Amino acid sequence: MTSFIINAHEGRPVHSSWRQDESCAFCKIVSGELKAFRLYEDDKVIAILDIMPLRKGHTLVIPKTHFARLSELPPEFAAAVGEVVTKVAHAITQAVENTALNVVCNQEYAQAVHHVHYHIIPAPSLNSPPAVKDDHETKTLKDPRIPLTHREMHRREFESRDELDDDDALVLVQKVKAHL
Repeated sequence: MTSFIINAHEGRPVHSSWRQDESCAFCKIVSGELKAFRLYEDDKVIAILDIMPLRKGHTLVIPKTHFARLSELPPEFAAAVGEVVTKVAHAITQAVENTALNVVCNQEYAQAVHHVHYHIIPAPSLNSPPAVKDDHETKTLKDPRIPLTHREMHRREFESRDELDDDDALVLVQKVKAHL
């Protein structure tokens, strides 16, 4: 009986309250049109690895309905996203063995894909070498008491980004899913 009910819903059109944007990369991921490394999925939310991660474990939590602005996201989707952010954040901290995280949601400003999404980004390890060095950074490396400037921190973040490797992603997906 249950399989009959489930099968009756396959291929069914999305409810009119669930908006989709044919040009949106995240809507294409939700529909299965574009590939993504899925960490978590339920009826309202999906969590995927970022394809240009700042650090190992950089994850996006995305509502399955298309809204460009967080301020316009219906409460039931906002609540569902919040629950998944917490659940996935916990799993990521276990998988990468680092409890320090940044959780960010941009609206318009710095929003590369105009579909509500949260970034869960493990914080950098204090032992990570800088991607680039200038005179101040060389001094900073010699004397860790000298703080990095905001510009140096942002440059290090940007320079450290690299495209997600498929094999690394598959290993990380298994590690995160083991903690969900």
